[in-house]
Amino acid sequence: MRRFAVLLCCALALLTTSCGSRRNRIVIGAKNFTEQLILGELLAQQVEHKTGLAVERRFYLAGTYICQQALLAGRIDIYVEYTGTALTAILKQKPSSDHQQVYERVKQEYAQRFGLEVAPPLGFDNTFAMVIRGEDARQLNLRTISQAAKYAPQWRAGFGYEFMERPDGYEGLARTYGLRFAAPPRIMDLGLLYRALKEKEVDIVAGAATDGLINALGFVVLGDDRHYFPPYDAVPIVREQVLREHPEVRTALAALSGKITEEDMRRMNYAVDGEHRDASQVVAEFLRAKGL
Repeated sequence: MRRFAVLLCCALALLTTSCGSRRNRIVIGAKNFTEQLILGELLAQQVEHKTGLAVERRFYLAGTYICQQALLAGRIDIYVEYTGTALTAILKQKPSSDHQQVYERVKQEYAQRFGLEVAPPLGFDNTFAMVIRGEDARQLNLRTISQAAKYAPQWRAGFGYEFMERPDGYEGLARTYGLRFAAPPRIMDLGLLYRALKEKEVDIVAGAATDGLINALGFVVLGDDRHYFPPYDAVPIVREQVLREHPEVRTALAALSGKITEEDMRRMNYAVDGEHRDASQVVAEFLRAKGL
């Protein structure tokens, strides 16, 4: 009984400390790739500047499922998700090509199922991009995934783990386009995909439309001519409890609505990936330029 009493007191003390320390502190998460680092830092600086609340940054949280669980467990309060990812990977629903319809469905389901609010879109669509070397695109005159499918049996593919597992990922893509590669796709860390493509370790990778290195390295994005991928509009996901306690956070996030174009995101991604600049400086410059 004494041991139980001690453990109970310790647990209550930890809970009280945690709740107290979180009362005026917002925890912002991000997945483990450059764009998410930038977006996480952007949310952090916006909340800090507009609300005066302290912000803790918990970045590099692996992928979608980890971030979702961290939100539900209250370990983070906000992170940026993509609507198509939320629809297919979390809600397990069939994709749709209608941006507004997907956003409204995700917003409604997240509120009802999880007690999470989906803030207005930031302004850009970061769809999956099937990327090949520019020299191959020119030599073979390839512009679409359908055109590339006949060369796939001679190609090696490199994909991230999440792309291999999620319902809007490799399996459905292969079925839609009849893709068959020379060997099973290599599962790689997202940060290594473009290096492997450049060094000809693989011949096609699944990147993202806003990746800054695509143009810098002379790569080509193949058109999704069968419209397999749904829209992936970037949206902040927020715990409703945080917004009840700090309604000023909603105002701060709303000010970012529609402010980031695809070109803006590519530039920021390249500044970090290609020019090796500090993400916090890149974000600060962007916010100043936008008058935020």
